[in-house]
Amino acid sequence: MTRTDIPKKLGFFSRVLDQADPATRYRLVAEQIIHAEAFGFDTAWVAQHHFNGDEGGLPAPLVFLADVAARTSRIRLGTGVITLPMEDPVRVAEDTAVLDLLSNGRLEVGFGTGGTPQSFLPFGLESSDRGSVYARHLATVRNAWAGRALAGDNYLYPAGGDLGDRVWQATFSVGGGERAGRDGDGLMLSRTQPRPAETPKAELWELQNPIIDAYLAALPEGRAPRILGSRSLFVADDRKEALHFAEIGLNRSVERFIANGHKVNASTTAELIKAFDVHVGTPDDVVASLKADQSLARVTDLVFQVHSVDPPHSYILRSLELIATEVAPALGWLGAARNSQPQRHAATA
Repeated sequence: MTRTDIPKKLGFFSRVLDQADPATRYRLVAEQIIHAEAFGFDTAWVAQHHFNGDEGGLPAPLVFLADVAARTSRIRLGTGVITLPMEDPVRVAEDTAVLDLLSNGRLEVGFGTGGTPQSFLPFGLESSDRGSVYARHLATVRNAWAGRALAGDNYLYPAGGDLGDRVWQATFSVGGGERAGRDGDGLMLSRTQPRPAETPKAELWELQNPIIDAYLAALPEGRAPRILGSRSLFVADDRKEALHFAEIGLNRSVERFIANGHKVNASTTAELIKAFDVHVGTPDDVVASLKADQSLARVTDLVFQVHSVDPPHSYILRSLELIATEVAPALGWLGAARNSQPQRHAATA
C-alpha cells in the first residue's frame, strides 16, 4: 500500500454552521481562519451549499474568500467545493482568476458534482444530469484558464495562470478517484461517507483506501500526488467538556437526518461519534483515534473541521490551537516547529 511523502500540510475546513445569523456566521468563520493562520495552518477551506442553512451556510465561497484574502497574508484559501454543475463555468474561470490575483496566488480550487437533489431545480437542472454537466463545465473552466479560445474567439481576462495545477476533485467513489488521478488533480476525501448496504459497519478508511489506490494508479508519471483527507475533529482541554458539546451537536445532526427521512442506527453519544466518524476528546484521545485511521497515513493534506459537533466559537478557536500545537505534529505536520506561537485563546461557552 503506497504511502505519500511527508511532511504533511495542515488545513482547517468550515461548512459555516455556527449557531448564529448569516452575517455573524461569516464573521466568526473569518475569525477562525485568521486564528488558524496565526497558529501556522497551511490552508483554509470553505464549502458551498445552496438554500439550506442547516446543511451549510455559504452559497458564494469565492465572495467570502475574497474578504478573507484581504485579512490574511499567508494561509492558502480553498473551495471545498464549488458545486460546478450549478455554476456558469466561464464566470467561475473569471472569478477564480480575479480572486487568485487579489490573494497573491493563494487560491486552491476544489470542485464537486453536488449533493442535495432538490438544490439543482432552481438552476434549471436535474440531479441525474449532474455528472455530464460537471464534465462539460470542468472542461470549459480548464480551457479558459489555459488561455484557449472560448466561443466567439474570446479569451479569459485576467489570465488563469497556473490555476489548472491547483484543482481538487471531491469524490466518494473509486471511479472518482481514478478520474482525479487521470486528470492530474488533487483528490479530496470526505470527513464521512455512506456505508454500502453489504458492509454497514465498514471503517471510513476501508472505503477510502481503494479510492486512494485508484487515484495513485491513474496519476500521470511525474505528477506529485495531492491527497486531502478531511476529518471531523473537536479537541478540548477536558474530555468531559468535549463529549458534552459532541452530544449536543451530534443530536442536532440526528434531528436533521430524521427530518429528511434518513435513519440513524445510533443513540448513545459513543454510538453517534462512531456513526458520524467524529474524533473527539483531549489531544491524546484524538491523536490515538486518528492514528487508527489507516488512510490518513497516506494523505498529503490533513484537513480538520468541527462538524458535526459545531461547538461555540471560542471552543473552535481553542480546538484550532490544540490541533496545531499537539495533534497535527503527532501526525507528521512540521509546521509547529517553524511557526512562533501567538497568544492562546480561553474557551468559554
